[in-house]
Amino acid sequence: MGKQLLHLVMGGRVVDPQGVEFQNLNELDIVGIYPNYAAAEEAWRACAQRTVDDAEMKYVIVHLHRLLEPELPAS
Repeated sequence: MGKQLLHLVMGGRVVDPQGVEFQNLNELDIVGIYPNYAAAEEAWRACAQRTVDDAEMKYVIVHLHRLLEPELPAS
């Protein structure tokens, strides 16, 4: 098994569809934490597809492993 690279998938209504400033942090949808990018991307795609017609809804993948260990090179 390879190194665990945690990823968080979350989303919510954004101020500007081109940005990542969320309107209400209390209403964020925390989808989950995943052990690798592929699993996170699958969850992200499902959420993004479900809300595709709502321009103010945005889901993102956060590379938690980069926040936890910033000294590691980007993969």
